[in-house]
Order: sequence, then structure tokens, then C-alpha cells
Amino acid sequence: MAAAAGNVKTEEAPAQRPASAAKKIHYPFWFGGSASCFAAGVTHPLDLGKLVRALVRLQTRAPGAPKTMLGTFVHVFKNDGFLGLYSGLSASILRQMTYSTTRFGVYEELKSYFASSSSPPGLPTLIGMACFSGFLGGLAGNPADVMNVRMQSDAALPPEKRRNYKNAFHGLARMVREEGPGSLFRGVWPNSTRAVLMTASQLASYDTFKRFCIDVVGMSDNLTTHFTASFLAGFVATTVCSPVDVIKTRVMSASPAESHDGLMSLLRDIYRKEGVTWVFRGWVPSFIRLGPHTIATFLFLEEHKKIYRLIKGL
Repeated sequence: MAAAAGNVKTEEAPAQRPASAAKKIHYPFWFGGSASCFAAGVTHPLDLGKLVRALVRLQTRAPGAPKTMLGTFVHVFKNDGFLGLYSGLSASILRQMTYSTTRFGVYEELKSYFASSSSPPGLPTLIGMACFSGFLGGLAGNPADVMNVRMQSDAALPPEKRRNYKNAFHGLARMVREEGPGSLFRGVWPNSTRAVLMTASQLASYDTFKRFCIDVVGMSDNLTTHFTASFLAGFVATTVCSPVDVIKTRVMSASPAESHDGLMSLLRDIYRKEGVTWVFRGWVPSFIRLGPHTIATFLFLEEHKKIYRLIKGL
């Protein structure tokens, strides 16, 4: 009987090894950037629509300016054709190749370093790693981010005022030549701060929601779980970053009289006039943009990992 029991234990152990071994697979550093590039290709028109609408309404103030996302698409389609919806795509891809590759890659490396089979990193540790990764990603991706904004904003400008960059690399070369190397890092600190919040709320929350779905709810590690976790991560990321986006917009659009006394004075005035609801103004358009991108990014990332395991026979 004892021998039989011993045999049972030795037979069960190998069956459990693949599960623990799968947790220790070291995926390539560039997977996150690649997944983000695929996601950008799918969701780029949503980014363009949000930006064009904001620029047309806040800057040009044209009487016939579109006021809805659908109206923006129609406006761009009529004036620039179908490819106009993908204006600035090369800059968006370059941004993901720098910004997302760095933040995803560093985050996964740190997570792999601190992880153990008995106790995976908790939420506070995940948030700390994500903040550090996001900051580095913000630094690395700033030049492409500046170019992304410029190329997308061209669609909202009159033809005679457009910069007409041929592609992201052509635009970066012109910026350095015409404005100096410092122009590549314009707004780098606010951008890095937002990258910290975005990465912490997106990556750490996705891992937490995914673990909850599998360990607590009992869901399998499949497409349904990935979609659920990424949808919730997009919800969290939008909610966390929304106040920062609103503050940035208010500061940029404030009159000299409003901004004379500084940021805190401006925020107090907004709070007195609008209450706490100002914090989440524009949340729905932000989620329409960020939600699908978050979902697509993590779905593509999980597929990257699945294909990698198949190729490696893991």
C-alpha cells in the first residue's frame, strides 16, 4: 500500500510541472510593442476622430465643424478619402514601437524577475513596476508622440497651413532641422507622468483582473478571460487618466486671466463652477478611444504568447 501510494505521488508530480513551468516562460521583450502596433492599426481612426474633433472645435471654431465622432469621420472622409482616417498612422506605429515596447518590455522583465512559483507579485508590487516602466516608456516614446499629434492635427488644418509630413521619419528629420533636437522632447514631463498613470492602471489592473478571473471565478485562460480582463483594464485606465486629460485640456485652453494665478487657482475656480463632475467630463469619448485599444492590445499580446508557446513546443 505504501509503495502504491508512493507511486501515485511520483506520477502526479510530472503532471503538475508543465503548469508551473508555463508561468516561468520568458517571452521576447518586443511582444508588447508588436501587439500595440497591431492594436494601433485597428483603432487608429478612433484616435484621429477624437483629436480632429477637439482641434476643429477648440482651435478653428469653423461654423460647420463636426460635433460628433460620426460627423468627424464623415468630414475627414469627404475631404481626404478613406486613407484620411489613417492620417499619421506611421507616427502612431512608431510611437507604439518606442513607447509601448519599452513599457511592456520593462514591465514583463521586472515581473519575471520578482515572480516566484509560490507567490506571484501582489497588486502594490505590480503598480510599482508598472509606474517605473511607464516613466521609461514616456521618455522613449516622446518624439514619436509629438510627431503623432502633429500628423493627426494636419487633418484639422486648412490645406495651406498643413505641415504635410510624408511619414514619421520625414517629420522627425524636419523637426530637428527646423526647430532643433529639443523639439523632440516637447512636453516630455507631462507626457511621462501620463504614461506612468496609464501603464499602472492598464498593465497592473489587467494582470490583477486576469488572475481574479482564473483563480477566484474559475474561468479558463482563454479568449473570454482575456477579453473580460482587458475590458475592465480599459475601464480602469480611462477612469484614472480622465482627470489628467481634463486638467491638461483646461490648462491649455485657459485664458491669460484664468491662468494668471496658477494651476491650483484655476482648479478651484473650475470646482466652484462645476463641482466634482468636471473630473470625468469627456469620459465616454475617452473610453471609446482607449477601451478598444486596450482590449485589442491585450488580445494581440496573448495571441503572441500562444503562438510562441506553440512554436517552442511549450
